Amino acid sequence: MELTKTLTLTLRISPLFTEAPYSAFPLFLAPEYKATRGEEEGGGGAEMENHKKSLLRVRVRVTARKRARESPSSGEGSGRKMRARVCANSVRKLACREIGGLPRMARVASSSAPEKFRNIQLQEEFDTYDDNIHWFLKLQFLKKRSKIIEIVAAKDVIFALAQSGLCAAFSRTTNKRICFLNISPDEVIRSLFYNKNNDSLITVSVYASDHFSSLKCRTTPIEYIRRNQLDAGYPLFETESLKWPGFVEFDDVNGKVLTYSALDGTYKVFDLKNYNFLYSISDKNIQEIKISPGIMLLIYQRTPGYVPLTILSIEDGTVLKSFNHLLHRNKKIDFIEQFNEKLLVKQENENLQILDVRNSELIEVSRTDFMTPSAFIFLYENHLFLTFRNRTVAVWNFRGEPVTSFEDHLLWHPDCNTNNIYITSDQDLIISYCKAESEDEGEASPIGSINMSDILSGKCVAKICPRDPSLQIAPRKRGDPSRSTIRSTIREALEDVTALFYDEDRNEIYTGNKQGLIHVWSN
Repeated sequence: MELTKTLTLTLRISPLFTEAPYSAFPLFLAPEYKATRGEEEGGGGAEMENHKKSLLRVRVRVTARKRARESPSSGEGSGRKMRARVCANSVRKLACREIGGLPRMARVASSSAPEKFRNIQLQEEFDTYDDNIHWFLKLQFLKKRSKIIEIVAAKDVIFALAQSGLCAAFSRTTNKRICFLNISPDEVIRSLFYNKNNDSLITVSVYASDHFSSLKCRTTPIEYIRRNQLDAGYPLFETESLKWPGFVEFDDVNGKVLTYSALDGTYKVFDLKNYNFLYSISDKNIQEIKISPGIMLLIYQRTPGYVPLTILSIEDGTVLKSFNHLLHRNKKIDFIEQFNEKLLVKQENENLQILDVRNSELIEVSRTDFMTPSAFIFLYENHLFLTFRNRTVAVWNFRGEPVTSFEDHLLWHPDCNTNNIYITSDQDLIISYCKAESEDEGEASPIGSINMSDILSGKCVAKICPRDPSLQIAPRKRGDPSRSTIRSTIREALEDVTALFYDEDRNEIYTGNKQGLIHVWSN
């Protein structure tokens, strides 16, 4: 969702920047959201410094789930920076979950959410860190404990990606670690994408042997990962030059992959089902491409008074409409986003413009009513969008009217860390890591809570809170080999949560923290 500055959860990954959230809808991060994984953790020596300088940028469209990666944005036309869109389960990241795309089995209505989350307990604890892998890893920073930045789950397997670039897979059947997905000792995994079309996991990585300069994609069937047969995977897009400012973007909604090759300035579209090449777009004036259900928006280099835009069919690249959108001169573009037939344009210190591209009907929303958010998520099925600003969440319709404000959903991270936000595939619930009530008035607690809120009503329907006396560690029989050992207390498990994922099929919440631990919350 970064128009050059937004983060979208269709995961876009570029070789300079990374970070991904996961939820089932597209999430766009505004220009202020800038972060590079390597910059958030110190240490690691020159090796880590070089790694940081060439981090891939991940653009995640929180098309529902994951993870998306961060990508620096600059000015109105900072378009071609590397990004990784991981719309896994829709993002899903990330795994990204789809944003309203394909039909799914009916799920429990949000009205029964309190019952669905009743009696939740801490069931399992997994650790991505392992002394025994040190002999295999070549890079020192991969051997250090690192916070979890992305969680993806599929087919009873949990994938946890640490900020260092180490990725582990855990089985919910045996509750043991299956393997590490780094198949090379100098591989730094930047992002994950679950491809539900063929039940495979795509990893996007950089390598020390390549000076961390190029993105490399690899797909491995989940079934082979479950058996720890990683050799069954194979590389993707080997013909593409994914060096800065190149990127790869996975679009789960349309079932497409978009790549940008820095070598020849060409965009290519591939089929996500079989990775077949579909068509290419070559135009050096393109500053950014935004993906929406069924269409792609091409944003060209702006002139002083307008920005040229073209809408294409995503299936075959046919031009559907070309037009110029008038701009205020000398005003920076905060964002340009496409949502079906609606075009959202916001310039610095100006009103939000909502343009219907079919009939040119224009709605303006006062800049005092709609201030530029740090991120927003499109809810395609409900024809609404969420905005995130200063820890608060709000729901808007495309007439520019506020629909919902949340009564108890103050986000933990002021910059909207979308790794800690999940929106269900029915787009009825938002699950986030939030600020917990202070035990002593006026004293900020270092421990947060997991809040589940109804998107349309704004009401908090359930909460995993450290002050809840009924919240406990699930009892286990002594010596039970099917259960993991839990060393954390409830409070420790809810402290410094850095990634969150909700498995809708198992009705389980997975959280990751700064220590590289994964916790399973379930009833």
